[in-house]
Amino acid sequence: MNGIRVLVVEDEVSFIEALQVGLEREGFTVEIAKDGSEALIAFEKFNPDLILLDLMLPKISGIDVCRQIRSRSDVPIIMVTAKGEEIDTVVGLEVGADDYVSKPYRLKELVARMRTVIRRAEKSNRNPNFTEEQLSTISVGDVEVHVERYEVKIRDEIISMPLKEFQLLAFLMENAGIVLTRDTLIDRVWGMDYVGDTKTLDVHIKRLRSKIEEEPTKPEKILTVRGVGYRYNKPKSGVAN
Repeated sequence: MNGIRVLVVEDEVSFIEALQVGLEREGFTVEIAKDGSEALIAFEKFNPDLILLDLMLPKISGIDVCRQIRSRSDVPIIMVTAKGEEIDTVVGLEVGADDYVSKPYRLKELVARMRTVIRRAEKSNRNPNFTEEQLSTISVGDVEVHVERYEVKIRDEIISMPLKEFQLLAFLMENAGIVLTRDTLIDRVWGMDYVGDTKTLDVHIKRLRSKIEEEPTKPEKILTVRGVGYRYNKPKSGVAN
């Protein structure tokens, strides 16, 4: 993974130098941005393979930076939060961050998370976790997933969603009527080497519900099976292809 370009968005000067030196020693090519505005400019010029994005930034918040970048790119983003910022961490995941780490953290832990996210992104680009037999259309009720085109339709309306949401929805629909454990979903969509917690899965489920459910707070398609995981509801009149 030598030469991987990492955009570090961090405003604490005392923290930046040690982080940059540590990452460069690990073989990463590092670009620094010290506020949200610099981050968006650097993103366009530097074309990073991964972004390490602090949550609390001057000018434009990390949340808004993440939202803007995610609207036009699937580049892996790891959100950096201060310890205890639980709500902000969830918001970060909701707007598209792939993972998060809390300060203070050890460099080895951070690098391990970075390498995992990068491997996951590379695997997704090579093979979006679908077999040859699955490269078609999955249909359950009024929702259709066109795997080859990365397209989701609800009653003929195309719904846009990031890759991980798409993969999660397709896997749930492919197994409509079957209860899938949280571990199964994480291993299938994020990979067996995923080192984060299950909060990422919950946030992605919440985002999917907001897009495909008529009443997201009262879901009828993606159902929670308490203590186990999730199940995509298979309507009596619907047939999963």
